[in-house]
Amino acid sequence: MDLLGVLFPRTCPMCRNIITGTYICEGCRMKLPYITGPRCCKCSKPILKEEGEYCTDCSKGRHKYIKGLAPFLYTGELKQAVYSMKYDNKREYADFFVEETVKRHGREILSWECDYMIPVPLFKKKKIKRGFNQAEVVATKLSRQLGIPYIAKILHRVRDTEPMKQLDHIHRKKNLEKAFKISENIVKLNKVLLVDDIYTTGSTIDECSMVLLAAGAEEIYFVCLSIGVGC
Repeated sequence: MDLLGVLFPRTCPMCRNIITGTYICEGCRMKLPYITGPRCCKCSKPILKEEGEYCTDCSKGRHKYIKGLAPFLYTGELKQAVYSMKYDNKREYADFFVEETVKRHGREILSWECDYMIPVPLFKKKKIKRGFNQAEVVATKLSRQLGIPYIAKILHRVRDTEPMKQLDHIHRKKNLEKAFKISENIVKLNKVLLVDDIYTTGSTIDECSMVLLAAGAEEIYFVCLSIGVGC
């Protein structure tokens, strides 16, 4: 008997009802906000057909990474599921997100042939307060699924930044300046896969990318669980 399952039954990340033998109930699976139709070839954001291959932001060519992917739009009950994973200690929801990411994008992620997977770090005080870094939890599980080596203690957030959701693109960029650094004694980096939970304007991924590129990495890719709507 699975005593942990009896004492702490798994719940659906969307509706919070108890489930068994799966990571999401079938009713909620039908409502998942997958990114479908045309998407930006660089950041994976949904685009209109007339926009061409890239979204308005990526067409300006300012991003430092090569390409990124995400399975979901950050909206509705899916948005609440991400929030619960981060702030309500629902780390088990990472199993659902990783399963969906691998199912929908695993083959393309592997085609990038990244050498290492690195989670976007939290500032130390925030990690202590929360008890964990959701990006690390996701990256650990994604590493096991895809077989890409995982490194957690190579990229550090050395400055406590303001919450990003209320900031525009310019202030997001300023907010993240010099917020990250690389460990002095590091392995040789070539192709790096960054892992985070939400992609909005790409400021966080870009800042991490710049630090990694300055340390000798040649190409940066990313995987996020969701992409903000209207960003």
